[in-house]
This record gives sequence, structure tokens and C-alpha cells, in this order.
Amino acid sequence: MTKSQLIDIVAKKAHLTKKASSDAIEAIFEEVTRSLAKGDKVVISGFGTFYVSQVRDKQVVPFGDESKRQTIRGHKVINFRVGKPLKKAVW
Repeated sequence: MTKSQLIDIVAKKAHLTKKASSDAIEAIFEEVTRSLAKGDKVVISGFGTFYVSQVRDKQVVPFGDESKRQTIRGHKVINFRVGKPLKKAVW
């Protein structure tokens, strides 16, 4: 599903214009992004939880060639933990 398809579906189901639906979806995405950027969790009941975690530095050796040893610097990643209702619906 694309963002434009989501906008169309929300507009139809909520009896909104496409503009109003687009504005609502944009507001949701902006707030989720803002919260994750601050390091907060985003919990959507029945759907799941988005959260940020820190990955440590790690050493990698491509194909066992010690001369090519590299360090991958630590960084943040966004994770998603699926909620029970969504899990049940999909599996």
C-alpha cells in the first residue's frame, strides 16, 4: 500500500475530502517522526510499538580476510514490535 492509497482509503472510510485525509495522515507521520527523533516510544494500541535503540560499534571481517577488517560505527535504529491483534490478523 502506498501513501496515496492510504489517503484514498481514509478519505472514503471517514467521509473526508482527500485534502483533509492527507492533512490528517501527514500530521500523524510528523508526530511519530518527532517523537522518535526525541527518543520516545510510539505506542499504537492494537497495532504495535515503534522505538529507537542504539547499536554499538562492531568489527566486521569480510569473508574472513583479516586484512580487510572494518569497524562499523554505532548508530541508532528504529524498531517495531507488533501488537497482538495485528499479529493475530496476519499470522
